[in-house]
Amino acid sequence: MKVGFKDDSFAFELVRNLGFTYYGGADIAEIMATVDTIVEGDFDSWYQSWHNRGERVLGRARDYLSGGHLVSAREALLRASTYFRMSEFYLHGNPDDPRILADAKASQDAYAKAAELMGPTWEPIEIPYEGTTLPGYFYKPDDSPEPRPTLIFHGGFDSSVEELYYFAAAGATRRGYNCLTFDGPGQGMPVREQKLYFRYDWEKVVSPVVDYAVSRPDVDADRLALKGMSLGGYLAARAAAFEPRFKAAILFDGVWSLYDSIVGIMPPGAGKALDDEDAATFNTLAQQAMDANTQVRWTFTQGTWSFGQKTPYDFMVECKKMTLDGGVLDGITCPTLVMEADGDQFFRGQPEHVYQELKAPKAFVAFHEEDGAENHCQSGALAYKDEVVFNWLDDNLKA
Repeated sequence: MKVGFKDDSFAFELVRNLGFTYYGGADIAEIMATVDTIVEGDFDSWYQSWHNRGERVLGRARDYLSGGHLVSAREALLRASTYFRMSEFYLHGNPDDPRILADAKASQDAYAKAAELMGPTWEPIEIPYEGTTLPGYFYKPDDSPEPRPTLIFHGGFDSSVEELYYFAAAGATRRGYNCLTFDGPGQGMPVREQKLYFRYDWEKVVSPVVDYAVSRPDVDADRLALKGMSLGGYLAARAAAFEPRFKAAILFDGVWSLYDSIVGIMPPGAGKALDDEDAATFNTLAQQAMDANTQVRWTFTQGTWSFGQKTPYDFMVECKKMTLDGGVLDGITCPTLVMEADGDQFFRGQPEHVYQELKAPKAFVAFHEEDGAENHCQSGALAYKDEVVFNWLDDNLKA
């Protein structure tokens, strides 16, 4: 599905965020008016247009606040947060670019104020983790203290906690679930402010989150589920294999190997250079591919930044650790839902591999173009995606 742009990467990012309109995180007219000001494939143009949109909507939100129009302020703040998050998305080729942190903080602050206006059912939390904390939110259907089934949800390669509401928490709370969302190393503010980079052994991240969750009286510790989005499909599988307290897991979508995915978008010769440990040749090929293709350029700038590496080759060495090879899936014993989008430009074919190797009780759901759900992680089709996810979760967690 392409909307607004011919460039594959820009078109996907647009649909990803356009989908948030279903839960109030964007507005169609604001999105499309901004698109008209962006030069295809130009990262600075993308930044400036979304930054301007964020400032414009934030200005209205401040006026609403001063006038006492709290519902209007809350809704405008959520949209402004989305636009600021979009603005710095392509800037990570220069980790020292001050716009990255400035607009990430603008997104974070707008969302935090909106959450405050939502009241006690949107609770900002800090999760203890290896001498520091990870930021998150705890969402509830209402302010009752009753213990409820709880979904723990994290993102993937490029996520921030503010967008996780739209991809899971909104659907969860409408159906009577708590939802705990968080950013781990390599994501959101942990990478931007603390320089915490991705790690392959994600159970070391998730287990402290579970410790926090089960300490709360409003969490039913016997009905915990884990869901990971995008690269989080690998991360969640890894965590569920080593963390036994989950009663259900959702791989949104299934990911077998980050390394294989990236090699698949590279020109001929790149795989051989990696096999030969020929860093110079691989970096040359990577730069050529980055110059020719927006998606490849973004993949390597995002990868080196979020993994804390200097070169594309160094990044590939690190991401090779993110694989389910070696019997990792044998550790998963809880019912597991593996999702797939048949137009996925990142991990096509990998969900089936994950599903076939799983030995736990399992289900597989493919999403198709005829439903407008073929995009990576069903972006733009959040209503249908949530119907599938939570119907399955009802059957496996609430029973």
